[in-house]
Amino acid sequence: MPMIDVYAATDLFPSDSDRRLGEELTLAVLRAEGVEKPGPLHLNNTAAYIHRMQASAVQTAASASAKTVRVQVITPPGVLNRDGQKQLVKEITEIVTKISGDPSQASRTWVLLTEAAEGGWGIAGTAFGKEEFAALAAKAAAAK
Repeated sequence: MPMIDVYAATDLFPSDSDRRLGEELTLAVLRAEGVEKPGPLHLNNTAAYIHRMQASAVQTAASASAKTVRVQVITPPGVLNRDGQKQLVKEITEIVTKISGDPSQASRTWVLLTEAAEGGWGIAGTAFGKEEFAALAAKAAAAK
């Protein structure tokens, strides 16, 4: 299950937009992974962490309160192919721009796609690799 971290100045998004941002980003990641109909396993375990920081905590050489956004998506090994990567970066940028309400935000939105190492992904005391993810998917399919 992917993990999503959004780092932005407190005033970049409307104060009541965290839920919308988290939900839209989650669904974009799952689409990029090829999950057409997310079930409870996907929806309950794909988490979005919205890190709102003081404006002065976001710096560039040009500004002491930059309006840049960093979205990092961490996925299990091998779940995003090249088309999925392109799709995801495009969708995340569109979502951030739309929710920020600033059409110029796209040029200040960084998307980092990070793939966890084989076995470097864990929940419930289990380090997941391809074998464990395959078993989990088979279990979920059998439960349908």
